[in-house]
Amino acid sequence: MFADGPRVHDYLAEMTREVFTGRDGPYLTVGEMPGVTYEQARLYTGEDRGELNMVFQFDHVQLDQSKFNKFDYLGLDRVALKETLHRWQRELAATGWNSLYWNNHDQPRAVSRFGDDDPAHWYRSATALATILHGMKGTPYIYQGEELGMTNYPFTCADQHRDPEAANYYASVLELGLDEGAALTGLAKISRDNARTPMQWDSTAHAGFTTGEPWLPVNPNYTWLNAAAQQDATNSVFAYYRQLIQLRHDRPILIDGDFTPLFEDDPHIWAYTRMSDIESLLIIANCGTDPRTVTLDDGWLGARLVQANSPAPAIIDNHNIALDSWDARIYHKPA
Repeated sequence: MFADGPRVHDYLAEMTREVFTGRDGPYLTVGEMPGVTYEQARLYTGEDRGELNMVFQFDHVQLDQSKFNKFDYLGLDRVALKETLHRWQRELAATGWNSLYWNNHDQPRAVSRFGDDDPAHWYRSATALATILHGMKGTPYIYQGEELGMTNYPFTCADQHRDPEAANYYASVLELGLDEGAALTGLAKISRDNARTPMQWDSTAHAGFTTGEPWLPVNPNYTWLNAAAQQDATNSVFAYYRQLIQLRHDRPILIDGDFTPLFEDDPHIWAYTRMSDIESLLIIANCGTDPRTVTLDDGWLGARLVQANSPAPAIIDNHNIALDSWDARIYHKPA
């Protein structure tokens, strides 16, 4: 009733022309656009149209939810997740620009939703997700606490939630006599309250977020998962994000290189290449707890490691490479 109105492109072009053109910048404009199609996204972000710099699409954060109710949790289909994000890479490859994100203020924590927040796999899965996202074409967005690997809150009952949408949903479940257990599972997994618990700055009371009583309680893991514990550590999630960001500044191929997916039907191996006339990058991750061995073609023999979240061979010298649980790597090779 209100999205994609008949003059929306005229209005956006006017806004860009009247508000930003000729003024000191730089300026960056982003359109939050649930339901946007590829064709519309190309119109909104085409460089010659003067409307927006990039769009936020929501296709990938709706895959694990019922079409009728967001709290009806369907489970993660990683093949579908890969296909959705890869298709956006293809569709906006020549015209338009992607916003890259895993979570935001309306979504649960990425490592709990798409990774594995078990302490045994938490670090590697958080950094594997970071590797996958930062290797794609587009502009990565990091939501507060994502750079620390903050996790979902361990919700156990409906009364712990503060989001009116969550409270109203649970009330309707009780009223209609629906499955309360499934409802609690959906709330715990999908509720945006997960993204709104206090930022975990340090191990003091309320994680250093406030001296008062916060709207939501701090996640109990704040005693070890906090910014102070990670800021100066060389092997932290925070340090790994800094390395990825620097890598994007140092290697223009991550901005301009062509994107080609690999192993598209594999539910655990997430891999793709970025290529230009002068160099190539292989981004590969094992998104699972079981070790995997993958076979690469001759073109990657001799490629050198530039980023990894665990010990890895410095050079690819074999067609078969072994990947440990949540093992993520980036290899480089000149053309």
